[in-house]
Amino acid sequence: MNSVRLLGGSVREPPGSDDGGYGAGAIKCLPCFSDKVLVLEDVRQVDIISVRPRWMCRGHLHGGLGMKPGSGIVLKTGMGSDEGRGDFTSDTRGGRDDALGVNSSQSAEVPKDKLLAGLLPEGLDENSCLSRYQLVMYQKQQMRRPSSHLIHRLRKYESLHKKCGPLTESYNRTLEYMKLGKYTNSTACKYVVWTAIHGLGNRLLTLASAFLYALLTNRVLLIDPGAKIADVLCEPFPEVSWSLPSNFPVTSRQFNAFRKNSPQSYGNMLKNNILGNSTSTLPPYVYLNLVGGYNDYDQLFFCDEHQSILQKVTWLIIKSDIYFVPSLFLIPSFEQELSNLFPEKELVFHYLGRYLFHPTNSVWGLITRNYDAYLARADERIGIQIRIFDRRNQGPYVLDQILACVRKEYLLPRINQSKSIFIPSDDQKPKTKAVLVTSLTSWYSEQIRNMYLQHPTVTGEVIQVHQPSQEKYQQTGKQMHDRKALAEIYLLSFSDKLVTSACSTFGYVAQSLGGLKPWILYRPEKLKAPDPPCQRAVSLEPCFHSPPSYDCKRKKGIDTGKLVPHVQHCEDRKKGIKLVDRNEDL
Repeated sequence: MNSVRLLGGSVREPPGSDDGGYGAGAIKCLPCFSDKVLVLEDVRQVDIISVRPRWMCRGHLHGGLGMKPGSGIVLKTGMGSDEGRGDFTSDTRGGRDDALGVNSSQSAEVPKDKLLAGLLPEGLDENSCLSRYQLVMYQKQQMRRPSSHLIHRLRKYESLHKKCGPLTESYNRTLEYMKLGKYTNSTACKYVVWTAIHGLGNRLLTLASAFLYALLTNRVLLIDPGAKIADVLCEPFPEVSWSLPSNFPVTSRQFNAFRKNSPQSYGNMLKNNILGNSTSTLPPYVYLNLVGGYNDYDQLFFCDEHQSILQKVTWLIIKSDIYFVPSLFLIPSFEQELSNLFPEKELVFHYLGRYLFHPTNSVWGLITRNYDAYLARADERIGIQIRIFDRRNQGPYVLDQILACVRKEYLLPRINQSKSIFIPSDDQKPKTKAVLVTSLTSWYSEQIRNMYLQHPTVTGEVIQVHQPSQEKYQQTGKQMHDRKALAEIYLLSFSDKLVTSACSTFGYVAQSLGGLKPWILYRPEKLKAPDPPCQRAVSLEPCFHSPPSYDCKRKKGIDTGKLVPHVQHCEDRKKGIKLVDRNEDL
């Protein structure tokens, strides 16, 4: 007789239970349990004969059998038919030492490559951040292995972070000089302090940019607690936090007050000739204003000669709302190192994001419950991310544009308005497509859902439409709003095919994390749907919306989208630039 282990106890099959003639080593139909994670004690001795669908449990089963190809057997909780009830709780009891939630000595199959070919470090506590090693079961498999040089540099960075991170001896010693207002070159530890503005998508893009800059300049990345990233992301580095301690002399309020004209701004110092050639004139810290709309002096950050000056400063504070990675590739002193780190240029954010960003357990619960309830059983998952920047551009023509795009690119089938039902042939099993819509309004998803409920498709495919939240307006910095936003970003990244809105940082993050080249919806003009409605992206990479337009060598304006083959203008913002490759199989 098999036993089923719950979190905190075991239940056995009731006496006289029907095994259907399959023997004691088989389960004919899994029982319905509520609000528990079920783990088979000896999965290897169990043959799954049939799985009870959710609807047969009449509301008792929250999640059912969550199976993904090649991922082994896991019984999970989810929102199921009781969507939104209860808080996500994680098992913190131990015994779950692999990403399946099954004891590794008894698991059916260890998840393939949970360290992502060496991208992730070993030895981190799994229970405190379940997503770190479980994401591999949901996301598209990496098409390329990260370079050995990137893996080497990440391990080297982790050692540096352990040595110089918050509250270490080196950190405390360096901090004392800063508190005294003194410049020092007597420490081996230098820092990039990151703070940000605007929505979660912007914050994630700039955080990845700041980390890459820290990697290139052998600095330690620390984050401003006021950016509220800790509410949604786990600590990425072993042993030592990346969050600034509360005794840091610059407060979150001061971070928020920094502007391009602030006395601490590097651009402002250059403008007023405050910096001299001597290190005695260097301040203890410098503020780098890399916010969209920055001026010509701020843009000198991207010049080699100014990188030489900044390298001498111990503390650099970066405030940004832009993905400035493409312009780092145009700095000569970084060029070779970046080429070694990322032989395939369009995978930069893909690797950085998968290394740095791991949803907290509370967010991971939102993600997995939604996935298990609405997406897991579909034959194909289609993500549609809708972001309307101008309220004047809200209307039926936006829906017309979306439908024109998904039909033109054969992402969703047309409906058959002349028939009330599709009758498949005897050997034809209708396929199911799950459509995940993310938008601040529910109107678009309701229209798409109603269309497919009222009419059969010409192909016989069954279309299911789900929208996790409808927040009505962006609520940057509010904890639950940010949690929902990150959950939706990851749910979109699990798509097989993805449609995104032009210039949306939210969409950029989802496509890059998922390794997806999306179809980009053009912005409507003059209250009309554009023709063509969308275009396939040439790269996974996000767009740098506000690149510098200054030639550091020639001291004049230049088009930075035409300097090197791997940096070109964006599809959705002509002045923007992005990293590209020509590998068609990505």
